[in-house]
Amino acid sequence: MTDLSTLPSRPRHIVRRDLLKLAAGAAAVSIAAAWGLSLPVLAQRKKAAGPSEVPVEELMKPGPLPDLVLGKDDAPITIVEYASMTCGHCASFHNKVLPALKQKYIDTGKVRLIMREFPLDNLAAAASMVARCAGGEKTFPLISALFAKQDEWAFVKGDPRPELFKFAKQAGFTQESFDKCLADQKLLDDITAVRKHATDAFGVSSTPTFFINGKKLAGGSLEDFEKAFAPILKS
Repeated sequence: MTDLSTLPSRPRHIVRRDLLKLAAGAAAVSIAAAWGLSLPVLAQRKKAAGPSEVPVEELMKPGPLPDLVLGKDDAPITIVEYASMTCGHCASFHNKVLPALKQKYIDTGKVRLIMREFPLDNLAAAASMVARCAGGEKTFPLISALFAKQDEWAFVKGDPRPELFKFAKQAGFTQESFDKCLADQKLLDDITAVRKHATDAFGVSSTPTFFINGKKLAGGSLEDFEKAFAPILKS
């Protein structure tokens, strides 16, 4: 049980948000069996910060899944983002920061963004699976839709599948193809492998985590990104 007495000075909406996250995590564990998935136990966030810089060659090595990429391959700056679909800070980045980054840097060929899965719970893994199953040009729009309306499916009471399916239908899923996607154990294993490699090789322990040309970004505001971009774009 969460001891609410440890949170006396926190704003009410933040306490509610944290409780919703706890509830979502508990629900995700219970629905795993219903979905027929053999989900691994995902470790809790670690306190260790991990290295401030990782080898670019290792960071860019192909994994079990194709990278989800926005931008040109020859962009001088590559952002690697590790994100969880049920992470509120990840949603904030995708909803508030990414549109400006895309317009100013990605669409102009200066920056490439690679998004990789780092699910913090079973429901996040399921959402990532659905985004992957959408395929091709439908994947990023579905990710964007899920982040934009995160409260409508990630923190609902009871079984979240019907709410998740509402968004999947917009990407062309039928109930049959939706259920088939969530039963794809190999896809789940591959997503889990991406997460494990991020932890083992790069010290990733929370989301979102950003690497800019191999250097971990402290923060996640537009100003933080632009400060990191400046010396690279000037060189």
